[in-house]
Amino acid sequence: MESIFDKPVQFVKGVGHKKAENLKKIEIFTLFDLLYHFPKDYLNRSSVIPAYASMHGQLVTVSGRVVGIQELKPRKNLSIIKIAVRDHYSVFFAVWFNQKHVLKQYKVGDKLLITGKVDRSYRNTVQVNVVECELIDENEDKNLLLPIYSLTEGITQRQMRVIMQNALYSVQDIKEFMPKELLDKYKLPALYDALKNIHFPEDLESAKKARRRFIFEEFFLLQLALVRRRKNLKEVKKLHSYQNAKSNRLKFFLECLPFKPTADQNRVWEEIQRDMNSTKPMNRLLQGDVGSGKTLLSALMLLKAVDAGLQGAFMVPTEILAEQHYINLSKWFEGLEVKLELLTSRISKSQRTDILHKLKSGQIDVLIGTHALLTEDVVFKNLACVVIDEQHRFGVKQRLNLLKKGAYPDVLIMTATPIPRTLALTAYGDLDISVINNLPPGRKPVRTYHITKDSIDKLYRLIKKEALNGRQSYIVCPLIEESEALEAEAATKLADELIEMSRDKSSILYGLRIGLLHGKLKVGEKENVMEMFRKGEIDVLVSTTVIEVGVDVPNATVMAIIDAERFGLAQLHQLRGRVGRGTSQSYCILVCDPKSKESRMRINAFVNTSDGFELAEQDLRLRGPGEFLGTKQSGIPKFKIADIIRDQKALIVAKKEAELMLENKGALSNEILLQELKKRFKTGLSLVN
Repeated sequence: MESIFDKPVQFVKGVGHKKAENLKKIEIFTLFDLLYHFPKDYLNRSSVIPAYASMHGQLVTVSGRVVGIQELKPRKNLSIIKIAVRDHYSVFFAVWFNQKHVLKQYKVGDKLLITGKVDRSYRNTVQVNVVECELIDENEDKNLLLPIYSLTEGITQRQMRVIMQNALYSVQDIKEFMPKELLDKYKLPALYDALKNIHFPEDLESAKKARRRFIFEEFFLLQLALVRRRKNLKEVKKLHSYQNAKSNRLKFFLECLPFKPTADQNRVWEEIQRDMNSTKPMNRLLQGDVGSGKTLLSALMLLKAVDAGLQGAFMVPTEILAEQHYINLSKWFEGLEVKLELLTSRISKSQRTDILHKLKSGQIDVLIGTHALLTEDVVFKNLACVVIDEQHRFGVKQRLNLLKKGAYPDVLIMTATPIPRTLALTAYGDLDISVINNLPPGRKPVRTYHITKDSIDKLYRLIKKEALNGRQSYIVCPLIEESEALEAEAATKLADELIEMSRDKSSILYGLRIGLLHGKLKVGEKENVMEMFRKGEIDVLVSTTVIEVGVDVPNATVMAIIDAERFGLAQLHQLRGRVGRGTSQSYCILVCDPKSKESRMRINAFVNTSDGFELAEQDLRLRGPGEFLGTKQSGIPKFKIADIIRDQKALIVAKKEAELMLENKGALSNEILLQELKKRFKTGLSLVN
C-alpha cells in the first residue's frame, strides 16, 4: 500500500519539474525525502540587535531596509558588493566578496535579515561581512525561528521554506507509525506535530522535542529491523549437520598444532562450535585485533565442515590476501587430504572451468577467493559454512549473494578493524559478536614513533640496521584522495629515489634491495613482488595501502608510513599490524608534519596507544561512522538526524525497546509500522523478510 510519503516531490506545490531535478542532487526524490530534509540550523529573529550596538569581530544578526547598492573593484579578480542598510537607528553596510549574483537578488526597498561578522575598521562605519542573508517577506509567517537548510543550486532558503510549508500542508492527515506507548513513555511528539515543529518551531524547546522524536525514530526502526532479521534467522532450520563426522581431521589438526591456542581463541571456538552444532544457522561477527589469531578459528570451522563431508567458502577482498590465506591454509592442512582451491580473476579460462566442475561435483572441500566467488557460474554441491574476511570491504549485496549459494550456511564474518560498541550495536545488531582481546604469547608490542620529514635519515638508519640483521621493512606511501593512479605514481617516485640511493656508495641505503607494489600493477607482477618479499629477496618494499590487510611476513620488522596524517587511526593500526608478527622487536615510524590540531591529536593518540579498540573509539569520535568503515561498504544507513556518538543513550534505549516489542509480538501486529520498516529498508541492508 503506497503512503502519501511516497509521492514524487515534483507534485508538491512550488516544486515543478526543474526544481525537482535540482532537488535530486541532494537526494530528495519523494515527499518523505523532502520532509525528512531537516534544517541544519535556525535563524533567530529574536536575537536581532541594532548595528550600532555591535562589537568589532562579533557574529551578529541585524535587520534593516536596503537604501543603496554598489559594486567595487579595487583590484583584478576582486569584486566587493556593498549594500547600504538602514535600521531604526543608523545605516550599516552588508558586504559580500566575489559574489556578483547578490546584485540580482536584492533591490532598494527590500527588507533584509543579515547574519555576519562585524568589521568596524573602516572610518567609524559598521560593516557586516555576510554569512547568511534573508529577504524578509513582511506578509509571511512571523515565526521568530527561520529554518536554514542545506541547499542545491537553483533553490534559495526562502523558496525551500515555501516548498516545505506546502509539503506540510499536504500531509496534515498523515498516519502515525510509531507505537503510541513509546511516544507516551518518552514524551515524544506525534509525527505531524514533530514535522511541523522541526521545520517551523515556535521556540527552540519545540524544535528540541521534535529532534528527540526523529533521533529515537531512526534508531528504533533500524534496531527493530535488525532484531527482526536476527529473530527470523533464528527461526530458520539449516539443512546440514556436522554431527556425523566422516573423518577426524579436526582432532588430528588440533593435536599437531605447533603452538597452544590462547584462552580467547578457545573461548571463541567453543562459541562457534555451539552455533555450528545447533539446528539454526550461525551468523557471527568475530572481532580480533591484527595478529590476534582469527585465521586459526576460520581454519577450525572449515575443517569441521570437511570432516562432515561438507564444503566451505572463504571470501576475502583482495587477490594478495586470497593468495596469503591459500598459502597459509595449504601449509596448515598439509597431510590432511583437504582439497583446497584458489579462485581469483587471474586464473586461466581452462583452470576456471576445471575448478567450477570439481566444485559442483563436490571434489573441492574449501574454495578460497575474492569477488570471483560471487559469479553465477560458481556452484557448490553442499556449501555448509562461509568465512568472510575484512567484511566491511564488501557491499551488503555481495555478502548476501555468497550466502545464497548454500541453504542457510553457517557464517563467520571476521574483521581486524576493532568496532566500538555503539557502532557494532548500530551496524551488526542482527549478528552474535565474538571478540579476541589478547595477542598470542611471544609477540612483542610494536614500538611506535613520530618523526618529521626533516628527520627521515633516522628512518633510513633504522631500516639499514634491520637489513644488516636480516630483517625487512615496508615504506607505505601517502593516501592521495581516492586515486589509485596517483598513489601508484607517488609510490613509483619514492621507489625510484630509494633505488638511486641504494646504488650510491655514500648513501645510508647503499646495497639494499628495493621492491615496489601498488594497485596498478598486473596481478602476476603483484604476486611476483610479494613472493620475492616473503622469500627475503627484497629488503625494503615500497607500497601503497594494498598491503594494509592480510599480508603476513614475520621477518618484516619496520613499517614506515609517509604523510601519516592523511590516514585515519583504524587504517594506521591496520598498517602497524603488518609488523610485529614474529618474535623480533618491530617498529612503526610515522613520517609527517601535521598542521591541524586534529591531525596532531590523531598522531599523538596513535603513538601512545596500541589497543585497537581504544583507537577505534577515538577514530569514530574524530571521523564518524561513515568515514570509519565506509557507509556504502558497511551497510550502515546514512542517518538524517541521529548520531551514534552524540546520541549513544538513545541508541541503547531504542535497541532495548525494539527487543521488547518483538518479544511481545507488538511489531508484528502493527501493519503501519511494518510498512514503514519495509519502505526504509527495501534497499541496502535487506533486513526485512
